[in-house]
Amino acid sequence: MVFSFGGLDLGGVELGRALAAATAISFSGAPLGVFLVLRRLSLSGDVYTHTLFPGVAIAFLIAGESVSAMIIGGLISGLLVAYLSGLVARITVLKEDASLAAFYMLSLAIGMVLLAGNDHAEELLHVLFGDVFSIDHTSLLVIAALSSATLFTLALVWRALVMESYDRVFFASVGGGGAATHMVFITLVILNLIIGATALGTIMAIGLMTIPGASARFWSRNLGVMVVVAITIALSASLAGLICAAYTGLPPGPTIILFAGAGYVASIIFGRFGGLISRYGKRPHLEA
Repeated sequence: MVFSFGGLDLGGVELGRALAAATAISFSGAPLGVFLVLRRLSLSGDVYTHTLFPGVAIAFLIAGESVSAMIIGGLISGLLVAYLSGLVARITVLKEDASLAAFYMLSLAIGMVLLAGNDHAEELLHVLFGDVFSIDHTSLLVIAALSSATLFTLALVWRALVMESYDRVFFASVGGGGAATHMVFITLVILNLIIGATALGTIMAIGLMTIPGASARFWSRNLGVMVVVAITIALSASLAGLICAAYTGLPPGPTIILFAGAGYVASIIFGRFGGLISRYGKRPHLEA
C-alpha cells in the first residue's frame, strides 16, 4: 500500500522503517543527552557533530548515499578527532576545549574542501539534513544494532558515569578511571551522532540528544526519571515530526527537531523544577 503525503509517495514499509529508526535513535541518544547536560558538554556535542563531516564526505564520494559507508566514515573521523584532541590536551599546555575547537574547524574545512565542486546538490542535502524516509532494511538493522550496543555499554558503565558526572574529584579519589570513563562516554556520543546523522543529517543529529536532555532537567532531579522523560520527549517529537513531514513534505530531520524544541519550550514554562510557572507563579504567603 502506498500513501501520498504532501507530494510524497510513501509505502507503509518506508513509514515503518522511518519510525523504527527514529525510535532506536531516541532510546539510545536521549540518555546520552541527559549526561551531556549534566556534564555541561552540550555545546561540545555540537562540535563533535561537525567532526563527522570529513568521514561522511569521503564515504559519500566513494560510495554515494550508502548509510553503512557513512556510518563507518563518520565514526572513524569523529573518534580520531576526539582522541587526538584529548591527546593534545594531555601532552601540551592546551586545554581540551581549545584543542577540540581547533580540530573541529579543521574537520569542517576538510569536509567542505572535499565536497567543493560536487554537482549532486540534492544528494548533498541528504547528507546534511538526512532523509529518514529513505532508510533501507540494511541501514535500519545497522542503526538498531548500534543503538542496542549503546544501551548495553551504557548499562555497564552507568554507575561509574554517574559518579564521574556528579563528582569527578571523589570518583578519582576512590580509584575510579575518570579518563577511561570519559572516553567511553565520548565514544558512545560520537557513535550515536553518526547513526543520528544517517536519519536526521549531520547538522540536526545532536538535537535529538541535547534538547530532550535539557527538557528533562525541568521535570525531575532523579537521574532515572530524567532519562525516562528525555526518551519520552524524543519519541514524541520523532512520531509527531515524521507524521508532519509526511503530510507537508517538509524535511523530516528539522521537523523532528522543531517538535523537540516545542517540548523544550513547554518544559521551560510548565516544568516542576525551575519552570517559569513553578518559580514565579506562586504567590507569597500572607504574613500575619
